[in-house]
Amino acid sequence: MSARGTLKIKTDGLPGLHDYAELLVKAALAEDIGSGDITTGAIVSKTAKGEAEIIAREDMVVAGLFIAEKTFKLLDRRSVFHPNFKDGHAVKKGSVMATVSGRLSALLTGERVALNFLQRLSGISSMTREFIRRIDNPEVKLLDTRKTTPCLRVLEKYAVKAGGGYNHRFGLFDAVLIKDNHIAAAGGVKPAVGRVLKRYRDSVPIEVEVTNFKEVREAVEAGADIIMLDNMDAAKIRKSLKMIKNMALVEVSGGVTLANVRDIAATGVDFISVGALTHSAPSVDISMEVVSYAGKRGRRS
Repeated sequence: MSARGTLKIKTDGLPGLHDYAELLVKAALAEDIGSGDITTGAIVSKTAKGEAEIIAREDMVVAGLFIAEKTFKLLDRRSVFHPNFKDGHAVKKGSVMATVSGRLSALLTGERVALNFLQRLSGISSMTREFIRRIDNPEVKLLDTRKTTPCLRVLEKYAVKAGGGYNHRFGLFDAVLIKDNHIAAAGGVKPAVGRVLKRYRDSVPIEVEVTNFKEVREAVEAGADIIMLDNMDAAKIRKSLKMIKNMALVEVSGGVTLANVRDIAATGVDFISVGALTHSAPSVDISMEVVSYAGKRGRRS
């Protein structure tokens, strides 16, 4: 470990999560509804009441139930949302994840927006949980990256946490990460780290990305707190660790997959960051079915 600090992985709440989520839901509803839901408006009475179930169509780790609730509340403030699970819980295929009741028109109009958020975030949390299962070592922390959907970062990083992972820096403002282009601009690892130290010594941990053994040696000599080994296989990671000799924390990034993450974790690194958690996680299959409307009961298949 470096003498000057450790990587400040996020364990507390993300900045403005609930307020920002509400802004995103409002924007998504405006995008979807536009001048009005003409199908629902033609079919459903404004006073009709209904109840619907949100159903898991595959096994998953759920994330985003509070966003689904916000969606329906924004359309009908008297709607009642009852989750049967908490974000981060494993959900089996066929389970009723939540029920929602209120104006039937609000349920139908809000269905797609609520499910879009829920499916996307649950997909991220499910992939995160699977990576952690493959790592099978609580001493190795799984981190996300900034490879997120524009404007959805706070929600996607929330989903990583729901899946059991940790958040790396939120943006460019809350941690130093010297990457290859910074190194090129500075003329090398040592001058890049030196310039950052001159401005931010002892105020934030300094992480530097390296791609070869020469850069590993320079990062250690320069006094980096965290050294990120970029696109190195297990053999190169082990050699790098011998060079670093516990003088810095070590993160591995680039080329990490479900197939190789256990071998990488077995090298003894501190962190593994995976961009795929947020840029490549497939949405899971979730549906909503109306089970009660205008005093009648429907059937769920």
